[in-house]
Amino acid sequence: MSEPKTVQEQAQGSSFWATAKAVAWSFLGIRRGKDFQDDIGRLKPYHLIAAGIIGVFIFIGLLMLAVKIAVSA
Repeated sequence: MSEPKTVQEQAQGSSFWATAKAVAWSFLGIRRGKDFQDDIGRLKPYHLIAAGIIGVFIFIGLLMLAVKIAVSA
């Protein structure tokens, strides 16, 4: 059984950057099951939505850049 987290650890885990990190790992598809279960309880839904939308735009931008480089070569 794990020890209860302090208020500071809970607040740190719910930051936007922690959410962005979780979303980035999810985009790569290499998230551990335990980490996923921990994220469910501590991440805020609106942070997940915002990080997901930002991640999609970054992904699309990288795809467009790769196509532009491939076509110009």
